[in-house]
Amino acid sequence: MKAVDVRRAAAEAVPANASRPATAVVQDSPDARLVVFRLAPGQTVPPHRSVSTVMLTVISGQGFASGGDEERAVTTGDIVIYEPNELHGMRAESEELVLLATITPRPGTRSGNASAAATTETGRS
Repeated sequence: MKAVDVRRAAAEAVPANASRPATAVVQDSPDARLVVFRLAPGQTVPPHRSVSTVMLTVISGQGFASGGDEERAVTTGDIVIYEPNELHGMRAESEELVLLATITPRPGTRSGNASAAATTETGRS
């Protein structure tokens, strides 16, 4: 058994650069990847697509999740689900937003290019 303290993982996550959200991969297997995102006020993860199903669980804070032409407010406890290849993104507005992304199956399992998929899902380039 493996237990993960998502809030601690988010607090310890380091952004690739100061203008990008902090991310941490907390689980990575062929079946699923779990990534914690910590967005400071005003930060965004631009809309992008994944070949996998993506489920965003709001761990703390408030912000917005987008999909296609739609954007909706999200808050602690909300879960937003995106189908494979559905456009999705997120943003924090006036407070920090911490999300857990569950990506299944693991990026690269369907596409055959794990490194490119990993870059897209963690918001790093």
